[in-house]
Amino acid sequence: MKNFAAIDFETANTKRSSICSVGIVIVRDNEIIDSFYSLIHPEPDYYNYRCSQVHGLTKADTEESPVFSEVWGKIENIIKGLPLVAHNCPFDEGCLKAAFHVYQMDYPEYEFYDTLCVSRRVFPELPNHQLQTVAAKCNYQLENHHHALADAEACAWIAREIL
Repeated sequence: MKNFAAIDFETANTKRSSICSVGIVIVRDNEIIDSFYSLIHPEPDYYNYRCSQVHGLTKADTEESPVFSEVWGKIENIIKGLPLVAHNCPFDEGCLKAAFHVYQMDYPEYEFYDTLCVSRRVFPELPNHQLQTVAAKCNYQLENHHHALADAEACAWIAREIL
């Protein structure tokens, strides 16, 4: 696969619709050509301690941010016609579907590929298949893990290597 959009969401709480940030990396002809990052005002609008501990975002960070539907309006054209790739895509696809539902938007049935699933087949020897472990195996040093754009970049690098 030479053309795709790697995507990563972070959530404010345990509700999949509570997207508080998104990172997207566009790959064409196997080259990273563009990226997009935005904070998002989550719905429902609260943060739990565990999520904030993971990604470092709090209510103060997203209080003035646009809501999901506004941000997705910017993303739609960037990813048009591209399959989406995520590491553990059931989470990211679930977030996307939940947000579309909350904002009463028509979900266009995006095509998703999962680098986590593929990495388990390609690299069975790894001690785990977490994003940072697989990225390192693919000679990519993931810094700032759980920042949506950093994770999307790592996912794009992995996808270029194993998909």
